[in-house]
Amino acid sequence: MKVKNYKIVSLYSFFPFQENLILDLKNKLLKIENESDLSGLLIVASEGINGTICAEKNVIDIVINLLNKYTDNRNLNIKVNFSKKKVFKKLKIKIKKEIVTMGVPEINPSQDNGTYIKSANWNKLIKNQNTIVIDTRNHYEVSLGTFQNSINPNTRNFSEFPKWVDDKLDNHLENKESKNIAMFCTGGIRCEKATSLLKKKGYKNIYHLQGGILQYLNDVKDEKNLFEGECFVFDKRVSLDHKLEKGSYSICHACGMPVSIQDQKRIEYREGIQCHFCINQFSDDDRKRFEERQKQIDKLKLDNHKIYQD
Repeated sequence: MKVKNYKIVSLYSFFPFQENLILDLKNKLLKIENESDLSGLLIVASEGINGTICAEKNVIDIVINLLNKYTDNRNLNIKVNFSKKKVFKKLKIKIKKEIVTMGVPEINPSQDNGTYIKSANWNKLIKNQNTIVIDTRNHYEVSLGTFQNSINPNTRNFSEFPKWVDDKLDNHLENKESKNIAMFCTGGIRCEKATSLLKKKGYKNIYHLQGGILQYLNDVKDEKNLFEGECFVFDKRVSLDHKLEKGSYSICHACGMPVSIQDQKRIEYREGIQCHFCINQFSDDDRKRFEERQKQIDKLKLDNHKIYQD
């Protein structure tokens, strides 16, 4: 049985995207999915495109060529890694108001954003004593891993970030004219939009990590790597280690929180039913439903294993 090698491409681009072209692209992508083993999650909006796709190399090439036509060959901020297994069940294409939801319509990242910093120059910037470093990801992502000495805004979602900026950012800035503000996220999209927000609010010296943590881990050798822990990703792998291979976390299928190997040894943990994060969130009836679902999943795994063995 030939083992497939899946290419996983994370991408995003801010640009004006017309509604009729969005629908046209969606139909063409669904046609490719129908004819080949393409999976992933893509979010499209009038401000651009964002997402991750997974397929064999030849299919990925077809998709990227198609996206280049619709984006007029704009930079897609592509990050690549590989997996022996599919990391999505199928292809989902969501048409939304924003490709990453912040809820501040007056900003335009395609026209005004901060200064890109390449991975090779990131360490020097964040080690500078005049630099504050902000992790623009959600609190549960930060809990898996982050850069040394970075600020965690402790947001549940990206739309809470503007309020954190209004309420808390100035506490970290003694003099906002001279301090560098360096921001990062998983693949670069959230920190890019965050720079646009800060520039709109009048902040200076705004920088963001080009390609995010994924590009940094790809570019920076282990002995110089300042990222501590693992990087959360929004697919079946849950997290990636420093070699961009599947990390040690899995997802609690009851509440969707990432759980470590140590978390899975806790007394509260029951696979597919509950973890220490959600022990008090669900009723007994909920847990019975989760238990039935887990039995079906376990049965399916067993059946697939038997087929493979035969």
